[in-house]
Amino acid sequence: MDHVLYGARKPYVVADSLDDLRGPTKGRIALPHHLDWSGDPGYDLDRPARLATMYKTVLNEASSVEDLHTWIDRQLLIQLWPQLWLPPRLRQLWERKFPELAAVGTATA
Repeated sequence: MDHVLYGARKPYVVADSLDDLRGPTKGRIALPHHLDWSGDPGYDLDRPARLATMYKTVLNEASSVEDLHTWIDRQLLIQLWPQLWLPPRLRQLWERKFPELAAVGTATA
């Protein structure tokens, strides 16, 4: 039996539409435990590094489209996309569904 890496079989969630992503864009937020179990789920969205970390966390750990709708904002996702470190398969799933993300990634590369 061949060994398959976890990232290749992990079930990722992708939004149905970028327009449905209307999460918070500033201030302090706390992610629910099912998204961030690190012990400190607080994020200051006015700090660019914390904002990017929160987006990476939500995109990696979302268990439903509702998680994405609640915590991700369309404009911020597009803005942050090129700099987000994401597992290759997760990035590929999003870019296949939303070519505008792939375009913004290559435009800034």
